[in-house]
Amino acid sequence: MAKPATTKNPVRWGVISTANIGTQKVIPGMMASGIIDVRAIASRTQPTARRWAKKLGIPVAYGSYEDMLNDPEVEAVYNPLPNHLHVPLTLEAAAKGKHVLCEKPIALSGDEAKTMRGVARKVHIAEAFMVRCHPQWLKARDLVQSGRLGTIRAINTLFSYYNVDPKNVRNMADIGGGALYDIGCYPIVTARFLLGAEPVRCFGLIDRDPKFKTDRTTSAVIDFGKGRHMTFSVSTQATAYQRVQVLGDKARLEVEIPFNAPQGGAMKLYLDNGKQFADASAKMIKLPKADQYQLQGEWFSRVVRGQEKLTFGLSDAIRQARVLDAVFRSAETGQWEKP
Repeated sequence: MAKPATTKNPVRWGVISTANIGTQKVIPGMMASGIIDVRAIASRTQPTARRWAKKLGIPVAYGSYEDMLNDPEVEAVYNPLPNHLHVPLTLEAAAKGKHVLCEKPIALSGDEAKTMRGVARKVHIAEAFMVRCHPQWLKARDLVQSGRLGTIRAINTLFSYYNVDPKNVRNMADIGGGALYDIGCYPIVTARFLLGAEPVRCFGLIDRDPKFKTDRTTSAVIDFGKGRHMTFSVSTQATAYQRVQVLGDKARLEVEIPFNAPQGGAMKLYLDNGKQFADASAKMIKLPKADQYQLQGEWFSRVVRGQEKLTFGLSDAIRQARVLDAVFRSAETGQWEKP
């Protein structure tokens, strides 16, 4: 059995690529942890890898992904490559015996995600939904599942930003760009997390950019059964905004900054019994300061060392991918689709 992850024996990580999510959010968060050692970073060219390694304070820079995956000191890999490369590089890393924390969406379909089942029996593979590690979502789940809101009737989520840069990977349809893959996955995963349940059917509506061919605005109704509805709208070409509302028959829960929580900041939830209009009866719930990327890295590091079970592994990621598939299919067929 591997030794527990401690400050004297941290888990040694390698990062595939210098993607913004890694260099700006995930790596700084992980490097703040005492049980994580970000040992190496890899890029397609040595100068780029060396530049980012120096900037971030990472000891080793590799000019190819393969070279880093061959490093025997690297135990776990973080994969933030463009969406179409998530599965190929995760498979390659797993073949080298590396555990993989892969950015969302883990695959471009449920069937593609299933191709990793074989390697997932030998190493740990997980989808990097950092929200499931944040105290505000853990508290929200406790409130929902403890009955504080009563019977859950509906969850409503809005998430949007404005980006029309043709060079941005989010606007490239052939490599997995678009709103549903990039941000529509969050309303789905958080609803699954809060309810502890899986959708039974989905209805989707998509507006595609005429030039990029990506889904620039996607809305959906997700039926979780037992009268529980989740609705969301996400857009890559709308004013920046995000909010989650959870409606029960006794109270409403509001998650103010659900997805891009300030790194290292304290968060707030609002619990409202609805007795007064305009949120006048809402009570603030303060949460401790947290870095969800650090917490995510620590969680997976403990999994790597056998200190914690892989609660959300590949099987969960496959179920998540199937819901995305169903929303896409529904937008084409105009009918309800089962995940």
